[in-house]
Amino acid sequence: MCGRFTLRTPTETIANLFGGIAIPPIPPSYNIAPTQNIATIRTHDDRQEFAWLHWGLIPFWADDRKIGSRMINARAETVREKPAFRAAFQKRRCLVLADGFYEWKATPDGKQPMYVTMRDDGPFCMAGLWESNRKLEEPVQSCTIITTDANPLMAPIHDRMPVILRRDAWKPWLDPHFEDADWLQKQLQPCDEAQMSVRPVSRNVNKVSYNQPDCIEPVSIQAELDF
Repeated sequence: MCGRFTLRTPTETIANLFGGIAIPPIPPSYNIAPTQNIATIRTHDDRQEFAWLHWGLIPFWADDRKIGSRMINARAETVREKPAFRAAFQKRRCLVLADGFYEWKATPDGKQPMYVTMRDDGPFCMAGLWESNRKLEEPVQSCTIITTDANPLMAPIHDRMPVILRRDAWKPWLDPHFEDADWLQKQLQPCDEAQMSVRPVSRNVNKVSYNQPDCIEPVSIQAELDF
């Protein structure tokens, strides 16, 4: 799954990835959690744009906001069929901006947070879906992050990981008129482990309210957990 991630890359660097899209200042965040608003790129009214979206997808037909807490992730294997995600997969795909994510490894001393980045420590885009709900008292636009099987780097930590889209897939992923569902499905694969890096970090990240740079600082742990 993907339950916490970071976005600390300077806004200018992100803007350079999406020329022509206005990107507002994005404050660095070291512990992004479900129910928060997260930074995304989407297509709305046939125009690509930046959007802050509630993390935890609330289907357009839902009449209870709480359903979003159960839909922070969508499984790649079933995203085309699940009623909550089916329509969004067809027409409302988005990119979730990130530069690292956390996963927890079981150890004799409890769950150890591990921080996963690209080897160059640069930003990347996770595959997401977004939805607009107008049935609630307060309309809300929300999103989910698609997960897939873990690659060999992640497998000792967790059996799932977020889908990190290749850059050449960004354009069709964002295009609501691109309807080759089989091609889109094929993009929902584990990222090449050779491009990724992982390290143990402070357990301060366990606290949702804690959002400081030391969340991502490496820590020393038992030898059997060394990577």
